[in-house]
Parts: sequence; C-alpha cells; structure tokens
Amino acid sequence: MAGVFDLVLERTLNAPLDLVWEAYTKPEHLKRWFAPRPYEITEIELDLKPGGIFRIRMVGPDNFDTGHGTPGCVLEVIDKQKLSWTSALGPGYRPNEMGEGCESFPMTAIVTFADAGDGKTAYKAVALHRNEADRETHEKMGFHDGWGTVAKQLEELARELAVNA
Repeated sequence: MAGVFDLVLERTLNAPLDLVWEAYTKPEHLKRWFAPRPYEITEIELDLKPGGIFRIRMVGPDNFDTGHGTPGCVLEVIDKQKLSWTSALGPGYRPNEMGEGCESFPMTAIVTFADAGDGKTAYKAVALHRNEADRETHEKMGFHDGWGTVAKQLEELARELAVNA
C-alpha cells in the first residue's frame, strides 16, 4: 500500500491488541505516549468518527511548540484494526491552511493493528505525503526515530494498562 512518497514504520508490540487499541484511541492515554519524550502533548482533541477532529499540541524543552495545533480530520476508524487521519483536512472534511514546522505540509496517517499471537500486536504506521519534497522533509525531521520512539512508548503504556487491568 505504501507508495514512493510515503514513510512506513512497522513494529511488533509486546502488548495485546485490545490494550494497544485502547492506548491509541483514548485521549488520556494518547497524551501519555504520542510525543517522543521529553516532548509532551499538552492538549488533545480526538473524536473517533469519520469527519471527527484529531488535534494535538506538542511542546518540548527546546521551546518547540506546535501552538494549539492545526486540527486534523479523522478519515476512517475500524475497531481494533485501523485508524487514519489527515492534516490536509480539518473536522468535517474542511480543507486546512497549513501551519509552520511539522505542520507545514499535509500528511495522511494510516495506522493498522492486528493480533500477532502470544499477546503481541502487529503495528504499522504509514505516513502519506503529496510529493517527494514533503516526504523528505518529514524524514529529515526524524520520522523513523520519532515514530519509532513513540511506538515503543505506546507498547510501554499498553503493557502498563495490562498490569493495572
């Protein structure tokens, strides 16, 4: 499914599918792992329905701040299988004005989840870009390190949820 303008991250997370999905789709959990530490999510809005809002504010110790974050649009939700959203559109599928920094180019994320057996989850995140320049910009911003780090943090939180279940 990935094309030449896309970036892909695949991991097998050592946590069960139900809890990985819960960690990914509940704002109070998403806030805890979605930014690579020491960066953090300080604001989040998530409405898991097609046309719903996906907005975060990420801040970091180097004065990095996305501001209130350009609101993205949830495109597809298939329970415990798939979640996709885009920054190109806002809630209700309204076209977005692009911001600065990591919000300077439109991107669509398609994240899939599958039971990998033995309490593990196959996790795949694909970031779709409109052209090679946007893909390269995203890659140079640290896509693989950043998204890899947060996949590890997602796994850690899902495992924590298992302990506290």
